[in-house]
Amino acid sequence: MNFDVIPAIDLRGGRVVRLKQGDYAQQTTYAADPRALARRYANAGARRLHLVDLDGARSGSLDNLAVIEAIAADGMAIQAGGGVREASDLQRLFDAGVERVVLGSVAIRDPERVAGWLGRYGAERLTLALDTRRRDGRWTLPSAGWTETEARTLDELAPWYAAHGARHLLCTDIERDGMLAGFNLDLYRHLAATVPALAVQASGGVRSLDDIRAARAAGARGVILGRALLEGRFTVAEALAC
Repeated sequence: MNFDVIPAIDLRGGRVVRLKQGDYAQQTTYAADPRALARRYANAGARRLHLVDLDGARSGSLDNLAVIEAIAADGMAIQAGGGVREASDLQRLFDAGVERVVLGSVAIRDPERVAGWLGRYGAERLTLALDTRRRDGRWTLPSAGWTETEARTLDELAPWYAAHGARHLLCTDIERDGMLAGFNLDLYRHLAATVPALAVQASGGVRSLDDIRAARAAGARGVILGRALLEGRFTVAEALAC
């Protein structure tokens, strides 16, 4: 069974940044040249990158498309999202060289339309990002760069998408994102039990190689690595060996 180790590059204003718990007011800027960072990850053995257009996630536009296209031009497999609202946005990302488009807010707000895209483009071209926050015993689904909360819950939408042919699900526990507190393993055990047809990418809070091993044991099919790599807690090569 394949297990994907996927370095993440979050883009804001063309720079590499990280937000704490998705808060745009709590930003750390790490590098001015995301393409150079992507090349370092590729040279270390990473086979796929996860690119997030943070500007686009909030504005609904592909604000960092030129940066994404430049990184894709270097030959790595890219999954990218942030600001995808229309089929034309999907096509622009595919035309820019993106292998798999990540759908966040639109996947929560308009599942029927996304199901149509699954049929049109195929399940291997799309990753659903159902990022979640635990509230009153429910896994709620914030949208619009985690600034709004929708009525639907994770336990409603994930099985619905599995039944409609989805394959790839990225799920972040927002409370742990950027906090170096470890993955929420209960969340990934829950998803592995309830939607085993979905290949779940764990995201949010990784701090050590043991966290990667634990996510794999909990049923995740991949991990997204952000701040821990940027701060040198371990290397891409070490993560790939887990």
